[in-house]
Amino acid sequence: MPYSWITLPAQQHDAGAQPNTPAAAKLHLWPHQSLRPKGYARFLWVTAALITLPLLPLLGTFALWALLPFLLLALFGLKWALDRNRRDAQILEVLSLDANEARLIHRDAKGAEQSWHCNRYWVSVELHASDGPLPNYVTLRGGGREVEIGAFLSEEERKALYQELTRVFSTP
Repeated sequence: MPYSWITLPAQQHDAGAQPNTPAAAKLHLWPHQSLRPKGYARFLWVTAALITLPLLPLLGTFALWALLPFLLLALFGLKWALDRNRRDAQILEVLSLDANEARLIHRDAKGAEQSWHCNRYWVSVELHASDGPLPNYVTLRGGGREVEIGAFLSEEERKALYQELTRVFSTP
């Protein structure tokens, strides 16, 4: 799953916290990226090799020089598209929970941040099965606002996220 819970170390908890106080934790969410850097490099090298194979019989002819710019343009266009896709997927959402407050920070691909915070007691987690912009759209409501969380996740991942958030926010 492209999200993970990170529980804060015990020394960061309040020293005078009650035993039934909710645990402090952080949830990091990011879009799924199916092409890892190693696979990215392999894909470009294999594509370059496959593009050059049909050129081998044309060595020493004018046709090679006539086709070469278009094939290089296709290869660099593919690289540009993959790089652009990777840049656009650099989204990060961080949900920080402490004993009293819930804070959500959404950092988009360009680095701009949006934040929301609310008293943890008043946060309600909602799943909009069909009336949201996406199926199984998850939102957090509190502090007079409703914010989306994990909109870039798949439908199944949003369902699992909803169940986890419901469990976390329902603990006393």
